[in-house]
Amino acid sequence: MSSHGPARGTRTPVDSVATFRALAPARARLAGRDDAIVHAQITLAEIAAPTGEEQERGAFVASRFHALGLRDVEIDDAGNVVGRRPGRRELAPVVVCAHLDTVFPRGTSLNVRRDGDRLIGPGINDNSRGLAVMLAIAEEIDGTRLATKRPIDFVATTGEEGLGDLRGAKRYFDDRGRGAAAMIAIDGAGDERIVTRALGSRRFRVSFVGSGGHSWAAFGSPNAVHAAAGAAARLAALRLPLEPRTTLSVGRISGGISVNSIPDHAWLEIDLRSTSAEMLDRYEREIHLAARSACEEENARRALGTRPLSMTIQPIGTRPCGETSVEHPLVRHALATTRLVGREPDVATASTDANVPIARGIPAIAIGAGGRGGDAHTQTEWFDNTDGSRGVSRALTIVFGAAEMAD
Repeated sequence: MSSHGPARGTRTPVDSVATFRALAPARARLAGRDDAIVHAQITLAEIAAPTGEEQERGAFVASRFHALGLRDVEIDDAGNVVGRRPGRRELAPVVVCAHLDTVFPRGTSLNVRRDGDRLIGPGINDNSRGLAVMLAIAEEIDGTRLATKRPIDFVATTGEEGLGDLRGAKRYFDDRGRGAAAMIAIDGAGDERIVTRALGSRRFRVSFVGSGGHSWAAFGSPNAVHAAAGAAARLAALRLPLEPRTTLSVGRISGGISVNSIPDHAWLEIDLRSTSAEMLDRYEREIHLAARSACEEENARRALGTRPLSMTIQPIGTRPCGETSVEHPLVRHALATTRLVGREPDVATASTDANVPIARGIPAIAIGAGGRGGDAHTQTEWFDNTDGSRGVSRALTIVFGAAEMAD
């Protein structure tokens, strides 16, 4: 259950073996559509979707939702594309998410090429694979030939990457998904990993501003870059716990206008991560202390009559942490299903759309969508569909089982 309180949703165990066997015809149909799923994956990868600019890819997914006969299809004010497959009963829905956005800026060449068994192209794995498999599951669970007890909300989310700060997932679970029974995020390739622990993060931009001036004539004015470097050095010297694992990195630093000027501005961006909210709180305080101390130290060196530096700390991202217990029926079903497709499950910690429901007490996991992938977030990102249908079968079985669980 979440560290933020008791998990809502279903607690009755799923008969994973019976579910897997009952889905044999559906799994065979999906295997027969394997080439079509990969084709959809390529099509999605070649539609630009930088974080914050997901509209074109979102419009494509919305058109597919309509074509698949999903109900109540909408694009909300965060850009999420949402569609519902009604269940046989009026129960809280199971939510299936796959994120729309990529890390690649507009103008990046998105052409996908084949190299042997591999498809190579930016975003071919993360998360075109997840979107394509989500669409395949929405097609297979059509409400007639294959129907579930609970309704299923299929959600293509925005802002999952980088400074998107899980914007789409936060918006959906603030509103339409507030009462969800469970959530499964489908993210990238793979058929073994099950993310049950949400890796929390807090990100900050620390800025120093002063008067600056000529490096000779104005020497003695406080130096904003010196203050930023002092803050970075203090943060690098912090002792961080191995358990609960906590990391802190200065990811970017910049300032000044020329080599022969005293910088009038400088800034650094900091990424803090932990599985523990307590550690996030503790090291957020350390970040504030390091920045203030560096600013005070630089001001203490300034010449009489010069203007002191000012300092501001701006939060630029917050991702909550928490955990879905490995004893929860959703996780136990995912573990059993992974073994049923011939894989050994790998219970993992990561930052995904599942962070949001986990932190709000909704049972949630993140899984891969089959096949293998690598070099994520690079121009040479790749996907290999060898045994890819095995992961699609796993995803279908996990989703269907979750949507059949009783209260």
